[in-house]
Amino acid sequence: LSRSVTPSRHYAARGGRGEVVATFGDTQGTPWGGRGDPGCAPKLFGTPERHLSKPYKFMFQKPLDVHEVMLWRMEELGDALTCHHQLEDFASVTLPAQEPVTVLGQIACDSAGKLNAQSVVLVGDRSHSGGGQIPLDLSELTEFSLFPGQIVALEGTNSTGRRMMVTKIYEVTP
Repeated sequence: LSRSVTPSRHYAARGGRGEVVATFGDTQGTPWGGRGDPGCAPKLFGTPERHLSKPYKFMFQKPLDVHEVMLWRMEELGDALTCHHQLEDFASVTLPAQEPVTVLGQIACDSAGKLNAQSVVLVGDRSHSGGGQIPLDLSELTEFSLFPGQIVALEGTNSTGRRMMVTKIYEVTP
């Protein structure tokens, strides 16, 4: 608290209430209406088939529907990864593999905290992995950038079936 500054006045004690201090543009003669003006009515745009026929809560979706859309999107991005990087067919994330395999999945975190190199989990796609998940060992990568929900294809070995040693990450490019 500085004694050289004059204390501010209370809001109720201010002067010049209702006074216009500054304007922008032409405001003279502008008709204003409100409080139930009958001139305002909503208008639907688009074809009638696209309109909702009953009351519907915004963003109200069943979790199963959301899951189906996410799985469909993972398959779509898996096809894009296959074409862009000329990948062979994907393997299951849950099956042990001594040789390097390529798997498709979604990055997730195994804890409630932030994603870090020790908490990265890959949730496999439905068609190859049945939605199984496996922790990832990213120690052989020199650099990487991952976020939860990211769809990636990974190349690596899964010798025990319990942890995948990742050697390469294939990301979706725009």
